[in-house]
Amino acid sequence: MSLEAQYNNRALVPDHPAVMARWRESAGAARAATPPQKIAYGPGDREYFDLFEAGSDALVVVFLHGGYWQALDPGWFSGIAPAFLAHGVSLAIPSYDLCPDVRLGQILRQVRAAVEAVRERSGRRPVVFGHSAGGHMAACMLSEGRAGAAVAISGVFDLAPLIPTSLNDALRLDAAEAAALSPIHWPVPDGSTPGGTVLDCVVGGEESAEFLRQSRMMADLWGGKGVETRYDPLPGLNHFTVLDPLFDTDSALVKRIIGLAGDRSRSHAA
Repeated sequence: MSLEAQYNNRALVPDHPAVMARWRESAGAARAATPPQKIAYGPGDREYFDLFEAGSDALVVVFLHGGYWQALDPGWFSGIAPAFLAHGVSLAIPSYDLCPDVRLGQILRQVRAAVEAVRERSGRRPVVFGHSAGGHMAACMLSEGRAGAAVAISGVFDLAPLIPTSLNDALRLDAAEAAALSPIHWPVPDGSTPGGTVLDCVVGGEESAEFLRQSRMMADLWGGKGVETRYDPLPGLNHFTVLDPLFDTDSALVKRIIGLAGDRSRSHAA
């Protein structure tokens, strides 16, 4: 299968519109039940995060949405908030500008600012988790010491394979930029400092060979350098349904993220 086919998740999952429609429906219900605060982290129209707050002293986790850095916004993913609120954990979902209006490096700068704003508000490095492009950015935040731990769901950690695909029409990556923005080439979190030494690489077991390879490669690479890593392919799930566990209060994935947040809170301050 060509790289174009391996990374074209919408073509690989013909019923993805139905899955995304469920995202929208659950998001509307969640926003109606618990309207989020819209908090600016910068001056731009998309420089904000939605905060679903469980309480003034609650732990906060950060979800970075996917869309190949060129689609979607936090409003698609509000439906995951109830699973975290039920455990007394607040959820922040940042927005950011999209390619081709900006370069990927600018998106990373915005995500840094958003995560730092959450950190300043809570006084702790948050656990950051993200899907697809958001998995890439979650690993970047961990590398930089901005996250207490990271859970990357179907992440892309090496951007070079995207260069020959149609996805690059909007990303406009060349070899040098792809290498510079790929967390496989970034420093691993410093294990001698508190926090930031756990990376879970979760992926749908039914995803393309490239997505499986990316997650296993990242877990093996950073694990070999002293980071506590997990490679966790979830049976029967594809690139879209891999998010299903985030809507389930009792899922192992939700409990894992909350457990990481609790561990980091007890052990490490900002």
